[in-house]
Amino acid sequence: MVFKRLLGSLGVGGPTVDTVLDPGSVRPGGELSGEVRLRGGDADFDIEHITLELVARVEAEFDGGESEGVVVFDRFVVGGGFGLAAGEERGVPFRIVLPWETPVSELYGQPLGIVLGVRTELAVAGAKDKGDLDRLTVGPLPVQEAILEALGQLGFGFRSADLEYGRIGGTGQQLPFFQEIELTPAPRYAHQVNEIELTFLASPAGVEVVLEADKRGGLFTEGHDSVSRFTVGHHESRDWNTEVDGWMRQLVERRTAYGSQMSYGHEGHHGHDGHHRSGVGTAVAAGAAGLAVGVVGGMVAAEVVDEVGDFFEGDEEEE
Repeated sequence: MVFKRLLGSLGVGGPTVDTVLDPGSVRPGGELSGEVRLRGGDADFDIEHITLELVARVEAEFDGGESEGVVVFDRFVVGGGFGLAAGEERGVPFRIVLPWETPVSELYGQPLGIVLGVRTELAVAGAKDKGDLDRLTVGPLPVQEAILEALGQLGFGFRSADLEYGRIGGTGQQLPFFQEIELTPAPRYAHQVNEIELTFLASPAGVEVVLEADKRGGLFTEGHDSVSRFTVGHHESRDWNTEVDGWMRQLVERRTAYGSQMSYGHEGHHGHDGHHRSGVGTAVAAGAAGLAVGVVGGMVAAEVVDEVGDFFEGDEEEE
């Protein structure tokens, strides 16, 4: 994918920049490679630095409302400190390593509705210009894929996915936001649970799996949520169907919340510091209710709401 943009801060006659990402998806903690291609303008310029920013569209809730915006979650200086002559063409190859907690945006080629991008900043003659966004596609780690596949085989269905600003208490979360994958319950749990919410927090050592169950209330009781956390290694070999089914039984059978200071119900998320349920997940769920995203052996491939919208057309002013 390529973007081209005239360096707006220098006006007509300034250098232009094309950023080309190598084809294919990358994985969290994996290497993203490509080339920044420069073309000189009408005069000679000094290129002070070329910076790549990893950006994501994230939902946030606060007292009185909710909002969404672009969050920069990593920056890499990939070049600079050289002169670019008038009309000169130069390529600057790069290899950068994605954070381990980078969200998953596709599964088996099926987009999940997560919006990620790479934005290029070119600093020339004391002025900085942020180029248009290049779409970033991230696939799951093998262990993430195995867990999702097991969920599909056990009868759970994909409802929606979003990125939510905030932190999950009691975890090793590093980024200021987390990905939440909402699932419809398997038939055996449908009378007990409204939905399952899944978050992966990867690190070099393994993956923390955070599962939340939004439970159905009885005739004389209110519904409540329960949370379970599990840690798995990157190269573990398990009977994942049995393992994940055990997690789900434990989650659903848990009848008590942790306590008022961490319970969320309809007020906020259990253990999510400074955060409660985002509206976009509900909106996507309304559009995708009853649809399943293609997980091998379980969920049936179908259309999923893709929220990329105009994210790649003019959000560079949002930080």
